[in-house]
Amino acid sequence: MVSTARTLELVGGEAVVGRDVRHGLDLVRAVREGLPVRAVQHLLDSGRLTLGEIDRVVMPRKTLANRRKVGTLTAEQSDRLLRVARVLAIAEDTFGDAGKAGAWLRRPTAPLGGERPLDLLDTDEGAREVETLLGRIAHGIAA
Repeated sequence: MVSTARTLELVGGEAVVGRDVRHGLDLVRAVREGLPVRAVQHLLDSGRLTLGEIDRVVMPRKTLANRRKVGTLTAEQSDRLLRVARVLAIAEDTFGDAGKAGAWLRRPTAPLGGERPLDLLDTDEGAREVETLLGRIAHGIAA
């Protein structure tokens, strides 16, 4: 299981979130209040996601442009962003490398019905399916 700190790191850490996060409940509070738009930008700048991928699994580009004016995401948008960051962190931990994880997330996968894992992250249930498959891979169980 990936740590809260690892997920937080992918969206820029405490410096971007703007608060101390010592455990998961602190992150829950931050999500409820709305994460700064800089958290999305951090994922983009890191190269882990493209603007097109953010558009598909977090929020539409036009909405992102509007949220940039406000400065924060809604609770729902923050939740989606952290869901994607959590799965990215799990994939990176599983494959031991951000590049390998990114390649796997973007490749159609038979155990997921031929879907690209990244494309399933737009729903909670899809993210759970991807997390389950990553757990099987991490434990050497035939996927």
